[in-house]
Amino acid sequence: MSDHPDPPPAPRSVLREPAFLRLWGGTTASGLATWALPFLLGLAVLERSLSPIDLGVVLAARTVGFLAAVPLAGVLADRYSRRAVVGWSGAAAAAASPFVALGLGRSALLMAVAAAVVGAGQGACRPAFQALAAEVVDPARRQQANAAITIAVRVSVLVAPSAAALLALVADVALLVAGTGVLWLLAALLPPAGRSLGEAASDRRSFVGEFAEGLREARRHPWFLAGLAALTAVIATGYSATGVALPLVSRDRYGTEVVLAAATTGYTVGALLGALLIARWRPRAPGWTALVGLGLYGLTPLSLAIPVPAAAVVAAYVAAGIGIELFNVPWFTAAQREIDPRLLARVSALDFLVSYGLAPAGLALIAPAMAAFGAAPTLLACALVCVLAPAAAALVPSTRGFTGTPRSTARTTREPA
Repeated sequence: MSDHPDPPPAPRSVLREPAFLRLWGGTTASGLATWALPFLLGLAVLERSLSPIDLGVVLAARTVGFLAAVPLAGVLADRYSRRAVVGWSGAAAAAASPFVALGLGRSALLMAVAAAVVGAGQGACRPAFQALAAEVVDPARRQQANAAITIAVRVSVLVAPSAAALLALVADVALLVAGTGVLWLLAALLPPAGRSLGEAASDRRSFVGEFAEGLREARRHPWFLAGLAALTAVIATGYSATGVALPLVSRDRYGTEVVLAAATTGYTVGALLGALLIARWRPRAPGWTALVGLGLYGLTPLSLAIPVPAAAVVAAYVAAGIGIELFNVPWFTAAQREIDPRLLARVSALDFLVSYGLAPAGLALIAPAMAAFGAAPTLLACALVCVLAPAAAALVPSTRGFTGTPRSTARTTREPA
């Protein structure tokens, strides 16, 4: 008879849990709807039922709606049921989608207003889904769950445009735009109920006061502030620079749009590979590993700044895709583990609002910078920021494991292991 007890059984795969599969289905449906709409509107431009200027206005309105809804949804998802917030935000996007279609060729104003509502629904879903995942999945399996969710998002990026193009061969574009509302309806109806962690009615303050409480919670976690600063710097510089420069480099240096298509596809494929890797890999220093992955994005502006073979550009984008998911999955998992559960949606809203909210500012500044200083110096500067920002974040001690709360302010509400 052995003197050693049998090892505990491996946790059951999260993919075998009905509640998580419903959550995964809802996030997948929202991802498909999110990525299909811009592509479908692009097809409308090709069909001349929408002008390029109106396309820009409609997409800008969607972004404004997204950014306006994120902080509000963060407060509401912590105050009320996260499942309810997902439901009404998805329903709002579903109800507005047919009006985007109705405005095609008729009213750009109607399209813009409806797109703003769709964007608000999309923005409201993000922090609510993030907090709901922490309620549905136990801590031991959250990294696997977050990886599965990000795989669904990346597959959506690949599948949604192709599926939309195929469907456009047999259906009217306006009908397909309206059909994205069905996807939003699935996003509203599929997710399961989670554990309620909201505050009692007597504890509620004003919206500003409740959001400020989320800010204070974020400030208690130095690793979070350092990681968010690094992520924001990479998105505002590297992501924006490559968004502007990649089409130009593809056309002017290589004389073909194939490099543009191959690089963007390579980024998504790399992200899929990164998510598959981090679903099972548990590095000893997950925070530092994540920051190294984030720093890999610096390869993309670097590959565009110097004359390299087209294959090197594609390889840089694949590496950046791998790296971004090596960052994203541990980042989301750490937030679900370390942040006070009552405040998770508000802190997640801050994450999305700061990191993605500054992306338009980066896009607006990159083109003037390239005109003033030249494309190569601007891209090299962006590459340097993409490397130095995560490196600086890694100097904060608690970023090694994306963990640790100062003793003087350690929270008293912890989730069961």
